[in-house]
Amino acid sequence: MSLSEIIVALIAIFSTALVALTALAMWRAPDALTRANIMGPTTGVAIPLILIAHLIHDWSATGFDPNNLVRAILSIAGMLIVASVSSFYLGRSIYGVGVEDKQVAEKQ
Repeated sequence: MSLSEIIVALIAIFSTALVALTALAMWRAPDALTRANIMGPTTGVAIPLILIAHLIHDWSATGFDPNNLVRAILSIAGMLIVASVSSFYLGRSIYGVGVEDKQVAEKQ
């Protein structure tokens, strides 16, 4: 096993542990808003690390390819942008529903 394969395996194991811990935390979260906010380690760290691990594996197997580097950078940046914006809107919508439900419950 080469050094690059060991590095890729360690990154994959760490990313898998982050995803598993995030799933466990979501299972134990008390409400929907907390569940929406718990996705940070998976979307912000685990998925970019998996993309980096794939990039390292490709470089060790076929050599450096600038096309793969640009695609990895664009996919990580795009994923982080989409995840942050979608998390913001998801949190706003969940908060709005939670506040409306509380107001309706107080009126009754």
